[in-house]
Amino acid sequence: MLGLVCIDVDGTLVGNQNQVHPKVWDKAQEVLAAGLPLAICTGRPAMSSTRAYAEKLNPQGWHIFQGGASLYHVGSGQSHSHPLSQAALEHLLKLYQTHGWVLELYSDQDYVVESFPAGSEADHLARSHAQLIEVPFAPRSLDSLQGTLVRAQWVVSDPQLSAAMASSFEGVLYSSATSPSVPGSHFISVTSAGVDKCSAIRELAKLLNVSLENTMMIGDGQNDIRAMELVGHSVAMENADPRLKAVCRYQVGHVDRGGVAEALELALNLN
Repeated sequence: MLGLVCIDVDGTLVGNQNQVHPKVWDKAQEVLAAGLPLAICTGRPAMSSTRAYAEKLNPQGWHIFQGGASLYHVGSGQSHSHPLSQAALEHLLKLYQTHGWVLELYSDQDYVVESFPAGSEADHLARSHAQLIEVPFAPRSLDSLQGTLVRAQWVVSDPQLSAAMASSFEGVLYSSATSPSVPGSHFISVTSAGVDKCSAIRELAKLLNVSLENTMMIGDGQNDIRAMELVGHSVAMENADPRLKAVCRYQVGHVDRGGVAEALELALNLN
Protein backbone atom coordinates (compact mmCIF):
# COMPACT_ATOMS: atom_id res chain seq x y z
CA MET A 1 0.00 0.00 0.00
CA LEU A 2 1.45 3.35 -1.05
CA GLY A 3 2.18 5.95 1.60
CA LEU A 4 3.87 8.76 -0.35
CA VAL A 5 4.04 10.08 -3.93
CA CYS A 6 6.91 12.39 -4.92
CA ILE A 7 6.63 14.41 -8.14
CA ASP A 8 9.40 16.15 -10.07
CA VAL A 9 8.50 19.52 -11.62
CA ASP A 10 10.26 20.39 -14.90
CA GLY A 11 9.40 17.89 -17.62
CA THR A 12 7.10 15.98 -15.25
CA LEU A 13 4.54 18.27 -13.65
CA VAL A 14 5.34 21.29 -15.87
CA GLY A 15 5.60 20.95 -19.64
CA ASN A 16 6.92 22.84 -22.62
CA GLN A 17 4.67 25.85 -22.07
CA ASN A 18 5.65 26.06 -18.38
CA GLN A 19 2.15 24.97 -17.43
CA VAL A 20 0.51 22.08 -15.58
CA HIS A 21 -2.09 20.10 -17.52
CA PRO A 22 -5.56 20.72 -15.96
CA LYS A 23 -6.36 17.04 -15.54
CA VAL A 24 -3.37 16.67 -13.21
CA TRP A 25 -5.00 18.95 -10.64
CA ASP A 26 -8.29 17.04 -10.80
CA LYS A 27 -6.55 13.72 -10.23
CA ALA A 28 -4.40 15.19 -7.44
CA GLN A 29 -7.56 16.11 -5.54
CA GLU A 30 -8.75 12.51 -5.80
CA VAL A 31 -5.43 11.26 -4.43
CA LEU A 32 -5.48 13.69 -1.49
CA ALA A 33 -9.09 12.75 -0.75
CA ALA A 34 -7.94 9.13 -0.57
CA GLY A 35 -5.47 10.12 2.15
CA LEU A 36 -2.30 9.66 0.10
CA PRO A 37 0.32 12.41 0.63
CA LEU A 38 1.71 14.17 -2.45
CA ALA A 39 5.05 15.97 -2.40
CA ILE A 40 6.87 18.15 -4.89
CA CYS A 41 10.43 16.86 -5.38
CA THR A 42 12.38 19.48 -7.32
CA GLY A 43 15.57 21.45 -7.67
CA ARG A 44 13.53 24.66 -7.68
CA PRO A 45 13.19 26.85 -4.57
CA ALA A 46 9.96 27.14 -2.59
CA MET A 47 9.09 30.44 -4.24
CA SER A 48 6.50 31.90 -6.59
CA SER A 49 4.82 29.42 -8.95
CA THR A 50 6.72 26.42 -7.57
CA ARG A 51 5.44 27.07 -4.07
CA ALA A 52 1.96 27.53 -5.57
CA TYR A 53 2.23 24.10 -7.23
CA ALA A 54 3.15 22.58 -3.87
CA GLU A 55 0.29 24.33 -2.10
CA LYS A 56 -2.18 23.14 -4.74
CA LEU A 57 -0.90 19.54 -4.68
CA ASN A 58 -0.83 19.26 -0.90
CA PRO A 59 -1.54 22.48 1.02
CA GLN A 60 -0.86 20.95 4.44
CA GLY A 61 2.10 18.79 3.58
CA TRP A 62 5.87 18.52 3.33
CA HIS A 63 7.62 19.10 0.00
CA ILE A 64 11.17 18.70 -1.27
CA PHE A 65 12.83 21.77 -2.77
CA GLN A 66 16.35 22.90 -3.65
CA GLY A 67 17.42 19.51 -4.99
CA GLY A 68 16.86 17.98 -1.57
CA ALA A 69 18.53 20.73 0.46
CA SER A 70 15.17 21.99 1.79
CA LEU A 71 12.37 19.89 3.20
CA TYR A 72 9.61 22.46 3.68
CA HIS A 73 6.08 22.30 5.08
CA VAL A 74 3.98 24.78 3.10
CA GLY A 75 1.23 24.88 5.70
CA SER A 76 3.30 25.67 8.79
CA GLY A 77 6.44 27.13 7.22
CA GLN A 78 8.59 24.61 9.10
CA SER A 79 11.84 23.76 7.33
CA HIS A 80 14.48 21.05 7.60
CA SER A 81 17.38 22.46 5.59
CA HIS A 82 20.99 21.48 4.95
CA PRO A 83 23.27 24.52 4.53
CA LEU A 84 26.25 24.90 2.23
CA SER A 85 29.49 25.58 4.08
CA GLN A 86 31.42 28.84 3.95
CA ALA A 87 34.34 26.95 2.41
CA ALA A 88 32.09 25.72 -0.39
CA LEU A 89 30.79 29.23 -1.01
CA GLU A 90 34.31 30.63 -1.22
CA HIS A 91 35.30 27.95 -3.74
CA LEU A 92 32.21 28.68 -5.84
CA LEU A 93 32.97 32.40 -5.83
CA LYS A 94 36.50 31.72 -7.11
CA LEU A 95 35.09 29.61 -9.94
CA TYR A 96 32.60 32.38 -10.69
CA GLN A 97 35.38 34.94 -10.96
CA THR A 98 37.44 32.63 -13.18
CA HIS A 99 34.79 31.40 -15.61
CA GLY A 100 32.00 33.97 -15.53
CA TRP A 101 29.25 31.36 -15.51
CA VAL A 102 25.91 32.44 -14.10
CA LEU A 103 25.90 31.69 -10.36
CA GLU A 104 22.73 31.80 -8.29
CA LEU A 105 22.59 31.51 -4.49
CA TYR A 106 19.54 30.34 -2.55
CA SER A 107 18.27 30.32 1.02
CA ASP A 108 14.83 29.03 2.01
CA GLN A 109 13.41 32.54 1.56
CA ASP A 110 15.65 34.32 -0.94
CA TYR A 111 17.56 34.08 -4.21
CA VAL A 112 20.30 36.27 -5.65
CA VAL A 113 22.05 36.57 -8.99
CA GLU A 114 24.29 39.36 -10.18
CA SER A 115 23.87 41.39 -13.35
CA PHE A 116 25.66 40.72 -16.64
CA PRO A 117 26.21 42.88 -19.72
CA ALA A 118 22.95 43.47 -21.58
CA GLY A 119 22.59 41.14 -24.54
CA SER A 120 25.29 38.73 -23.35
CA GLU A 121 24.74 34.98 -23.16
CA ALA A 122 25.00 35.12 -19.37
CA ASP A 123 22.35 37.83 -19.20
CA HIS A 124 20.04 35.73 -21.36
CA LEU A 125 20.58 32.61 -19.25
CA ALA A 126 19.98 34.44 -15.98
CA ARG A 127 16.84 36.17 -17.25
CA SER A 128 15.44 32.99 -18.81
CA HIS A 129 15.84 31.06 -15.59
CA ALA A 130 14.14 33.76 -13.53
CA GLN A 131 11.28 33.69 -16.02
CA LEU A 132 11.10 29.89 -15.81
CA ILE A 133 10.70 29.83 -12.03
CA GLU A 134 8.58 33.01 -12.20
CA VAL A 135 10.58 35.14 -9.79
CA PRO A 136 11.42 38.81 -10.45
CA PHE A 137 14.74 39.31 -12.22
CA ALA A 138 16.29 41.85 -9.89
CA PRO A 139 20.09 41.37 -9.91
CA ARG A 140 22.02 42.27 -6.80
CA SER A 141 25.27 41.39 -5.07
CA LEU A 142 25.77 37.75 -4.14
CA ASP A 143 26.70 38.79 -0.61
CA SER A 144 23.23 40.28 -0.09
CA LEU A 145 21.48 36.89 0.25
CA GLN A 146 19.00 36.91 3.12
CA GLY A 147 18.96 33.81 5.31
CA THR A 148 21.18 30.74 5.43
CA LEU A 149 22.72 29.56 2.16
CA VAL A 150 21.37 26.09 1.37
CA ARG A 151 22.12 25.74 -2.34
CA ALA A 152 23.98 27.31 -5.22
CA GLN A 153 23.30 26.83 -8.90
CA TRP A 154 25.23 27.26 -12.12
CA VAL A 155 23.08 28.19 -15.11
CA VAL A 156 25.06 27.31 -18.23
CA SER A 157 24.67 26.76 -21.96
CA ASP A 158 25.31 23.54 -23.90
CA PRO A 159 28.97 24.43 -24.69
CA GLN A 160 29.65 25.32 -21.04
CA LEU A 161 28.12 22.20 -19.51
CA SER A 162 31.11 19.84 -19.54
CA ALA A 163 33.52 22.34 -18.02
CA ALA A 164 31.00 23.39 -15.40
CA MET A 165 30.28 19.82 -14.33
CA ALA A 166 34.02 19.12 -14.18
CA SER A 167 34.47 21.99 -11.71
CA SER A 168 32.88 19.99 -8.87
CA PHE A 169 35.01 19.78 -5.73
CA GLU A 170 35.21 17.95 -2.41
CA GLY A 171 32.39 18.57 0.02
CA VAL A 172 29.65 19.32 -2.53
CA LEU A 173 27.37 17.46 -4.91
CA TYR A 174 26.71 18.65 -8.46
CA SER A 175 23.46 17.58 -10.13
CA SER A 176 22.48 18.75 -13.63
CA ALA A 177 18.91 19.20 -14.84
CA THR A 178 17.08 20.79 -17.77
CA SER A 179 13.61 22.10 -18.51
CA PRO A 180 11.70 21.65 -21.78
CA SER A 181 10.61 25.29 -21.43
CA VAL A 182 14.17 26.61 -21.87
CA PRO A 183 16.04 24.38 -24.35
CA GLY A 184 19.80 24.82 -24.38
CA SER A 185 20.02 25.79 -20.71
CA HIS A 186 21.39 23.53 -17.99
CA PHE A 187 20.86 23.98 -14.26
CA ILE A 188 23.64 22.54 -12.12
CA SER A 189 22.44 22.37 -8.54
CA VAL A 190 25.18 22.52 -5.91
CA THR A 191 24.35 21.09 -2.49
CA SER A 192 26.42 19.76 0.38
CA ALA A 193 27.84 16.29 -0.24
CA GLY A 194 25.24 13.63 0.48
CA VAL A 195 22.33 16.04 0.07
CA ASP A 196 20.11 15.27 -2.91
CA LYS A 197 16.62 14.11 -3.80
CA CYS A 198 17.42 10.64 -2.42
CA SER A 199 18.44 11.92 0.99
CA ALA A 200 15.35 14.12 1.12
CA ILE A 201 12.99 11.30 0.11
CA ARG A 202 14.51 9.14 2.85
CA GLU A 203 14.03 11.95 5.36
CA LEU A 204 10.45 12.62 4.30
CA ALA A 205 9.49 8.93 4.26
CA LYS A 206 10.88 8.57 7.79
CA LEU A 207 9.01 11.68 8.91
CA LEU A 208 5.74 10.25 7.56
CA ASN A 209 6.53 6.74 8.84
CA VAL A 210 6.36 5.35 5.30
CA SER A 211 8.70 2.71 3.91
CA LEU A 212 10.70 3.45 0.78
CA GLU A 213 9.16 0.33 -0.73
CA ASN A 214 5.76 2.03 -0.40
CA THR A 215 6.96 5.31 -1.93
CA MET A 216 6.40 6.41 -5.54
CA MET A 217 8.61 8.81 -7.50
CA ILE A 218 7.50 10.34 -10.82
CA GLY A 219 10.18 11.98 -12.98
CA ASP A 220 11.79 12.49 -16.34
CA GLY A 221 15.46 13.48 -16.00
CA GLN A 222 18.72 11.64 -15.56
CA ASN A 223 19.12 13.51 -12.26
CA ASP A 224 16.14 11.50 -10.96
CA ILE A 225 17.73 8.09 -11.61
CA ARG A 226 19.08 7.52 -8.11
CA ALA A 227 15.73 8.46 -6.61
CA MET A 228 14.01 5.99 -8.93
CA GLU A 229 16.35 3.25 -7.80
CA LEU A 230 15.60 4.10 -4.17
CA VAL A 231 11.80 3.81 -4.16
CA GLY A 232 9.55 0.82 -4.62
CA HIS A 233 7.41 2.40 -7.35
CA SER A 234 9.35 4.35 -10.00
CA VAL A 235 7.44 6.07 -12.79
CA ALA A 236 8.97 7.56 -15.95
CA MET A 237 7.28 10.09 -18.19
CA GLU A 238 7.00 9.30 -21.90
CA ASN A 239 9.32 12.25 -22.55
CA ALA A 240 11.88 11.00 -20.01
CA ASP A 241 15.58 10.48 -20.60
CA PRO A 242 16.09 6.90 -21.95
CA ARG A 243 18.51 6.21 -19.09
CA LEU A 244 15.74 6.99 -16.62
CA LYS A 245 13.19 4.84 -18.44
CA ALA A 246 15.60 1.92 -18.24
CA VAL A 247 15.47 1.84 -14.42
CA CYS A 248 11.77 2.59 -13.94
CA ARG A 249 9.05 0.11 -13.10
CA TYR A 250 6.27 2.01 -14.89
CA GLN A 251 5.88 4.49 -17.75
CA VAL A 252 3.08 7.02 -18.31
CA GLY A 253 2.22 9.58 -20.97
CA HIS A 254 3.95 12.79 -22.08
CA VAL A 255 4.08 15.77 -19.73
CA ASP A 256 2.18 17.94 -22.22
CA ARG A 257 -0.68 15.42 -22.23
CA GLY A 258 -0.91 15.31 -18.47
CA GLY A 259 1.04 12.10 -17.95
CA VAL A 260 1.27 12.75 -14.21
CA ALA A 261 -2.50 12.23 -14.00
CA GLU A 262 -1.94 8.68 -15.28
CA ALA A 263 0.72 8.15 -12.62
CA LEU A 264 -1.65 9.41 -9.93
CA GLU A 265 -4.36 7.03 -11.15
CA LEU A 266 -1.79 4.25 -10.84
CA ALA A 267 -1.08 5.42 -7.29
CA LEU A 268 -4.78 5.19 -6.44
CA ASN A 269 -4.94 1.66 -7.82
CA LEU A 270 -1.91 0.65 -5.77
CA ASN A 271 -3.22 2.31 -2.60
